[in-house]
Amino acid sequence: MAKNLLGVDFGTTALKACLFDENGNILASESAQYKLITEGEFIEFPAQEFFKVFSETVEKITSKYKVDALSVDTQGETMIVLDKDGNPLMNAIIWLDNRASDQAKRMEEKFGLEKIYNLTGQAEIPAGYPAPKIEWLKDNAPNIYAKADKYLLLEDYVIYRLTGKFASSRSLYSSSLLMNVHTGEYIPEVLEYLGINENQLPELKESGEVVGDWNGITVVTSALDQIAGATGAGVVKEGVMSETTGTALAVCALTEKFPPYFDGLKVSVYYVKKGVYCLLMWAPTAGAVLEWFKKNFCENMNFDQINEGVDKVPVGCEGLIMLPHLCGTVMPENQPNAKGVFFGIELKHTRAHFARAIMESVAYMIKEYVEFMGVELNQIRSMGGGAKSKPWCEIKSAVLGKEIVTLKQNETACLGSAIFAGVGIGVFKNPVQASEKIVAVDKSYKVDNCAYEQVYADYKVKEKKLMEIFEL
Repeated sequence: MAKNLLGVDFGTTALKACLFDENGNILASESAQYKLITEGEFIEFPAQEFFKVFSETVEKITSKYKVDALSVDTQGETMIVLDKDGNPLMNAIIWLDNRASDQAKRMEEKFGLEKIYNLTGQAEIPAGYPAPKIEWLKDNAPNIYAKADKYLLLEDYVIYRLTGKFASSRSLYSSSLLMNVHTGEYIPEVLEYLGINENQLPELKESGEVVGDWNGITVVTSALDQIAGATGAGVVKEGVMSETTGTALAVCALTEKFPPYFDGLKVSVYYVKKGVYCLLMWAPTAGAVLEWFKKNFCENMNFDQINEGVDKVPVGCEGLIMLPHLCGTVMPENQPNAKGVFFGIELKHTRAHFARAIMESVAYMIKEYVEFMGVELNQIRSMGGGAKSKPWCEIKSAVLGKEIVTLKQNETACLGSAIFAGVGIGVFKNPVQASEKIVAVDKSYKVDNCAYEQVYADYKVKEKKLMEIFEL
């Protein structure tokens, strides 16, 4: 009998649940939004409310459809602390929370970035990661630290509420600073430094492992949301990369070679399975730049209208360039004070020039990331709102010199989780076999334009000079 697979994607401020059949067709979908509690550097959300949002959303599907297995991918680094009875001791500390900046610096001084990278795959120690948060509790909330029986991430908490078991995916723990990215096991030296033990953490499992049962539905481990999204896009082997031009930009590629450390390294390495890693780079603004442009300068136009004429503008926009750093830069250099810029404006420049300059700037970021990661690519799978723009896809293909493909299924994170659910109950042998069966390409773009080689080189020179101005 055919199986129905539920994939749930728990984002920062929204949840999406999609029910798929074995061929990757959506049978039903539901979503919900929630608002975080923000006070200064503290960003929180009641842990119980996470499960309430999950339950109410998923019940809309399970009340109408048979569900055989489910899997939940979640935002990384959001931490939930439970007492010995399994109750939250405080609000969940969201991944965006920066209260533990002092503890992050202290951890860097203790271990050094090179050692942390070689152990965990993380090129930096941000304040939002779980390990500094645990130390923050030790320093600033000793009563909670003393009562803490379990430190969980969001996937773990949902799995616990569903099955009563403490388990999670190794993929999610890649950025916890608690797990060895090579072995998939906890790091005794880090746990000792934090004053905690493995019994206070969930059992780590591979993505696609069965944990338990919830109301007759098999519960299976998923992955970090970015890796679930890449899996749902068919990025399951070397040579294929995903780029997501949504509000932010995320670039993911798989490799079997762990990149060596060097000073200035900014590429973080995430666990996929033993011997396979995901390289991840991101920028805080990408599609958000075009949205800003539309809202403030083209408020009566839709995106299709903004696209009009972009393909008629020459490569390089006749000298007009754009720096898309409206919220600073993160990679390959962390420059929070960097700004967005339009430079080289002349009377000849039109709305289409400005739109194309934005699109080119994002394509240049992707090219820079690919070069920085040092991976060999045959194809790039484009997702997010940017994938809907034909000229933008063509520009990316021309800049990168690679085939850009879009996908028929937009809910790639939910599909990735559904794939893991299917692997767990034997519908699929593994994610590669599932991808070959159900991940379908929609459109393909292959544009050869060698002019971009020089235009890109000139852009990087101008960008560097402008960035130096920002630092003055």
